[in-house]
Amino acid sequence: MDSPLTLPPRALIEDDVRRALSEDIGSGDLTAQLVSDAETHAKLLTREDMVLCGMAWCDEVFRQLDARVRMTWFKHDGERAMANTVLCQLDGPARALLSGERSALNFLQTLSGTATLAARYADAVRGTRAKILDTRKTLPGLRRAQKYAVACGGGHNHRLGLYDAILIKENHIAAAGSVTAALTRARAAVTADILVEIEVENLTQLREALAAGATRILLDNFDLEQYTAAVRETAGRATLEASGGITLDNIRAIAETGVDFISVGGLTKHLRAIDLSLRFQPH
Repeated sequence: MDSPLTLPPRALIEDDVRRALSEDIGSGDLTAQLVSDAETHAKLLTREDMVLCGMAWCDEVFRQLDARVRMTWFKHDGERAMANTVLCQLDGPARALLSGERSALNFLQTLSGTATLAARYADAVRGTRAKILDTRKTLPGLRRAQKYAVACGGGHNHRLGLYDAILIKENHIAAAGSVTAALTRARAAVTADILVEIEVENLTQLREALAAGATRILLDNFDLEQYTAAVRETAGRATLEASGGITLDNIRAIAETGVDFISVGGLTKHLRAIDLSLRFQPH
């Protein structure tokens, strides 16, 4: 669970794009056939300040449509761009540019929106020890893409899914019978290299988790006083993750309590797409 700026596997990007083109173009672009297929030039620009993410998906859209399309990028994933900045130039057959425009921009505006929001949260805790984490609250089918976008914005990735780490939540604890019992079963179920994290809802549960040897604890919907008390109580015996009700208005204060991580579901579910524009240039 770290965030190197590494693209998802190429096969996954190809599949993302294949699905997007299939739902948009289907059996063929009826409107694009009305224009000449002559060589055309276009510029892609942003209408607002942003952090760019999604180049590989944009490139793949046009690669799948027509290999003659050439893209020259002036900004790259993870870089900030101010409003009205030209992000790239496209050169190629007009029909391919028209047919791919919407799918390419859908990927770019969504992933750049994720990266831009992640950057705002990362900026808000700068200078503290806290790292911003994403969650599994992602757009269906775009989890790897959105988690890559969070990393582009300066955030960090939590588990990818239910298969690569254990997060014991309140219903798991209830089913197991106690915090201690849930932790015992979890450690017996996986190898030592798999992260086991447990969610606690109060300081009493925190103390039980620490006594049971927990090394990573999620503090669910604590207030500032409780976060401060949890950090003091833990005294470095486990890493602490704050979660629940996190906003840009309160995240700095939470970070300053000394927690190690702050997870924000809104990074990937409350995003706002970036306003982008693809403009054909006169010959």
